[in-house]
Amino acid sequence: MNKETIEPIKQKLDEKIKALNSSRVYKKVTPKGDLSWYVKWVASAFILVAVAARSVGTIPLIDLYFSLVGTLGWFWVGMLWHDRALTMLNGALATILLIGLFNFYFGI
Repeated sequence: MNKETIEPIKQKLDEKIKALNSSRVYKKVTPKGDLSWYVKWVASAFILVAVAARSVGTIPLIDLYFSLVGTLGWFWVGMLWHDRALTMLNGALATILLIGLFNFYFGI
C-alpha cells in the first residue's frame, strides 16, 4: 500500500472518531441494558460455575447442566444479535452437551 491509498483510509477513520464525539478511539458495539445484556451475563455466570464444577471433577452432572444452560443462553444472545458465529458455536455445543446428558442417563 502506498501513501495515496492509506490517506483516504486515515481520513475515514478520523471522520468516524470525530463522529463519536469522544476522546476515546474505541466505543462498545454490544448493547448495554437490553435483554441480551442480561442473558449474556447470566449465561456467563452459568458457564463459570460449570467450569468450576469441571475443575473439581466430582460433580459431572452440575458441569453438564450448567454448561447447557450457559450455552443455550449464549445461543439466544447469538440469535438476538444475528451473530452466526455465536449461534453456530453454541448450537453445536448445546447438541454435544445434550448427547452427554443422554449418554449419562440412558447410556446411548
